[in-house]
Amino acid sequence: MSALWPTKALREVCNIRPPKSEAKRKLTDGDRVSFVPMEDLCIGLKFLEPKAERKLAEVAGSYTYFADGDVLLAKITPCFENGKLGIAKGLTNGIGFGSSEYIVFRPTESLSSEYLYYFLSQDSFRAEGERTMSGAVGHKRVSKEFIENCRIPFPALREQHRIVAILDEAFAGLATAIANAERNLKNAGELFESYLNSVFTQKCAGWTTSELGKEVRFVDYRGKTPPKRETGIRLITAKNVKMNRVQRDPEEFIDPGVYDKWMTRGYPRRGDVLFTTEAPLGNVAQLDTDETVVIGQRLITMQPNDQVLDRTFLKYALMSRPTQAEILKRGTGATVVGIKASLLKQVPISFPPKIRDQQALANAMESTAHLAARLEETYRRKMNELIALKRSVLDKAFAGELTSPPSQALEEAAE
Repeated sequence: MSALWPTKALREVCNIRPPKSEAKRKLTDGDRVSFVPMEDLCIGLKFLEPKAERKLAEVAGSYTYFADGDVLLAKITPCFENGKLGIAKGLTNGIGFGSSEYIVFRPTESLSSEYLYYFLSQDSFRAEGERTMSGAVGHKRVSKEFIENCRIPFPALREQHRIVAILDEAFAGLATAIANAERNLKNAGELFESYLNSVFTQKCAGWTTSELGKEVRFVDYRGKTPPKRETGIRLITAKNVKMNRVQRDPEEFIDPGVYDKWMTRGYPRRGDVLFTTEAPLGNVAQLDTDETVVIGQRLITMQPNDQVLDRTFLKYALMSRPTQAEILKRGTGATVVGIKASLLKQVPISFPPKIRDQQALANAMESTAHLAARLEETYRRKMNELIALKRSVLDKAFAGELTSPPSQALEEAAE
């Protein structure tokens, strides 16, 4: 915090939780007021957008009171940690009621509500408040003492307004840049999805259609759980298999001494297609290692006849929207949807009769998938940089280091 500015406890510069009697003095029981449940308090949106109204008599008993200009902050987990926060504005008859899990701040005339909003938006404020939370799991609340005694840098009102104007400009630029990055991230994923599905919905004449079980050998260890240990041979379970990739985490192992005794149904090898049969149903990836591994529960290892069906082509066929629809159609279960191996074998699969044509399509789909993955990584990194820049701008504002809009940094980020 700036050494140039004094600091004051929030209770000194705010009326925290103003009394409901104010509303009852101004309105009758039949008058309408805004109603703002917790789900309508946003993250990253400065002003509330009231969506509902109720009669004063319906809400005055058990809900929290606030008025135009008050600042609302969620006090319960996970809403507090997520930054649910906003300034009341445009309330019906200037009055609102909402969740009992709100803290309401009414700034004095010497404190700008927008300056207070930005102060409460800081990650450092939430991190400090989180350490004071208490209560049952899932119902922890930030402490009253922390809120009341938390110290806010307190420059003159004119300086507060100047800081708010700078932050407004900076955050508007950041919001645009983040929205662009999110859109580009979405487009990168859709690039691959669009190409993949076009291959299998616009297939050329002459393709062969067969049942999966007639062309593919299933190596199925479902229903068996190998004994685990801290080191040994790597165990791959459904938790490791994501769509089009096998991740290392979580890492589990089995005793090498029981490997051959355990793997009586078949040995997995590089390039085999792994398929999750439930929780979730239908994730598909290829085994990407030559190391000795064990395949665990909720997974089927698919080994196609290499003279008929290319393994990489099979992976993408199973990932495609038409085949996924056929798989889901055969799924069973109310809470957790899964599929029996006997039904999975009946799923129709289409493919060019020549292996070289399958391989050419598989190579093109691999290239598109890798391009999409690189683009997604680029835009995820850009979004992280933008979020870090937003955090840095806020920190500088309340350290007294924000003398002008960080235009150059924002322009670079937006590009």
